[in-house]
Amino acid sequence: MSDIADGLAAIHSRIAAAETAAHRAPGSVALVAVAKTHPAEAVIAALATGQRLFGENRVQEAKSKYPDLKALHPDLRLHLIGPLQTNKVREAVALFDVIETLDRPKLARVLADEIERAGRRPDILIQVNIGREPQKAGIDPDQADTLIALCRSEYRLEPSGLMCIPPAGEDPAPHFRRLGEIAARNGLSVLSMGMSEDFPTAIACGATHVRVGSAIFGHRG
Repeated sequence: MSDIADGLAAIHSRIAAAETAAHRAPGSVALVAVAKTHPAEAVIAALATGQRLFGENRVQEAKSKYPDLKALHPDLRLHLIGPLQTNKVREAVALFDVIETLDRPKLARVLADEIERAGRRPDILIQVNIGREPQKAGIDPDQADTLIALCRSEYRLEPSGLMCIPPAGEDPAPHFRRLGEIAARNGLSVLSMGMSEDFPTAIACGATHVRVGSAIFGHRG
């Protein structure tokens, strides 16, 4: 598991360099370590280095790994970065501290109802399908303003920011800049964008959170 510590140190160093290059304050970008498909032992190794933000794609996998770890580390914050089905909302609200993948009005309504019922309010990000790729989840960029307004006016949700995954094989910078424009005109401060291969570009474009998995934990099982 020493490879995980080395991987985290290397990513934190690259984040710091990207912050400096973009004339951003040191520590202004948070690292979400994406541990999906990796065992709890990998998360424990990352926790031992001081890492406290983690990302998971699936509710069921997170349920099998994190309850005990969160009890031991109350400052651990868990992000859901994969698509959320409405029948998993109750479990997601109970476990996750940040849900990054709100992408449709029906899900907003179910989330709002469960948050009110449970009395637990995770931070909410809206996922934008920034490249309009049919195989990817996310709201169309042209509909993002409407969904944000609907969350605020009808569903008693106040999104914290936006998330996106740019198209593979394209320059990600225009996509990241467009996400930043949507966030700015809606008064949203959080931008979750950038992964293992493109996070320095995302930082240059204003990312507040980057999601890195394979560069820390190795290839997924």
